[in-house]
Amino acid sequence: MDNEFVKVPEKDKTLSPGKLFYNWFAANIGIMGFVYGAIIVSYHLSFWQSVTAALIGALTFAIPGWVAMIGQREGVTTFKMSRATFGTHGNKIPNFMAWLNMVGWLAVNVITGTLLFSAMLKTIHVPQTGFTKFICLVVFAGLVFLSGIFKEDTLAKIQTWLSWIFGGLTLVMLIMFLMNANWGEVFAMKPGSWVTGWLPAVAFIAAGSSISWSMAAADWGAYVHPNTKPSATFWNTTLGAATPLFILMAGGVLLSTISPSLASASDPYQVMYGVIPGWFGFLYFLVAAGGIIPQCLVSFRSARINLSTIGIEVSQKRSLILHAVIIILISIYVLFISGDFLSNFELFLNFLGICLASWVAIFLVDSVIYRKNGYDVKLMEPNSSVHYNWPGIISWIIATIFGFLFTSNAAYRGPFAHGIFENNSSLAVFVSGIAAIIVMFIKSSDKQED
Repeated sequence: MDNEFVKVPEKDKTLSPGKLFYNWFAANIGIMGFVYGAIIVSYHLSFWQSVTAALIGALTFAIPGWVAMIGQREGVTTFKMSRATFGTHGNKIPNFMAWLNMVGWLAVNVITGTLLFSAMLKTIHVPQTGFTKFICLVVFAGLVFLSGIFKEDTLAKIQTWLSWIFGGLTLVMLIMFLMNANWGEVFAMKPGSWVTGWLPAVAFIAAGSSISWSMAAADWGAYVHPNTKPSATFWNTTLGAATPLFILMAGGVLLSTISPSLASASDPYQVMYGVIPGWFGFLYFLVAAGGIIPQCLVSFRSARINLSTIGIEVSQKRSLILHAVIIILISIYVLFISGDFLSNFELFLNFLGICLASWVAIFLVDSVIYRKNGYDVKLMEPNSSVHYNWPGIISWIIATIFGFLFTSNAAYRGPFAHGIFENNSSLAVFVSGIAAIIVMFIKSSDKQED
């Protein structure tokens, strides 16, 4: 089989480092970053502990930066390279989980965007009915699905404009929060434990952002112009995502002094809405809804790539229709039939996060140990003779089990979820990743002895 069935054609490698930067900047400019900052404070940390947790948590985007750099070097998207790590058949399970994760969070974002769009119309006295909510769903989802017809270069240009537009409006909001922040309370915040407070806060940020985005990183890195320095791909991916996320989380730390309930609110957008002047209401909801669209564009594109990599070969048009139908049906069910479904659905997606944390750790360790001289194209072909790469598969299973042993949330509590792991599923993501690294190195040393 020719390389063209695995590698991105040279003519399609059009992304510059700048476009890569804006792609990830736009995907992380959403104002949920403010909520993340308030959640950091809820771990009972001082101002400086909270800021450093936000900084280190944002810099964990070095993980997708690393994945993107490998994708550029090989000219191959994420889960095609993962075939070499797990085998063509063994790769299908983490590949399918990644697809579920992308589609699932895409549906969550479309639902959230629809509700925000509806709230935006409410500020200009448009009646709130089931019909208007349905129109909001059609319009918001339509903007996302429209992106499916564009190529990478066009999407990168769109993300650049979205970065400037929503980045500027979000900056206005940040200034409002800074002006209203209770600075005396900020610097009076008492320091908490670095082990039971600071570390779980960093884990929460990484689990909710960088680790989830890792599976999409090479889907963009593979399209970077071949003359680009690998370090440029790494830094533009890492800092493109980390910069807005850190600034927003730092703003969220200050915002928590104005609205202490922000971290635990069932509708944090409404809490933030109560802090801003009434005249800014329409723009606020525009920023909130619009800031979700760039995230949706990245998720939607990678979901379609993952479906193809699993082995479900459909045309671009059919793939577009299939994903649109799935996401619209989930959204309709949540918005108009059972609103209680969403919290349980998000718990399910968090469980998938543990599986994907162990996957990315194994993928990177495999790349370091076995792919120093590059990937063998034959291992990445769909008809490769290596159906199962057992070191990778066994390591992934063991690491995922370890993650679930330490997981604790509203639906499930593992037998070892005590102490700092109690009610803190994010740390289980770290445990899963560390276990994957250890098992992979043990497996590699055994292989060298043989």
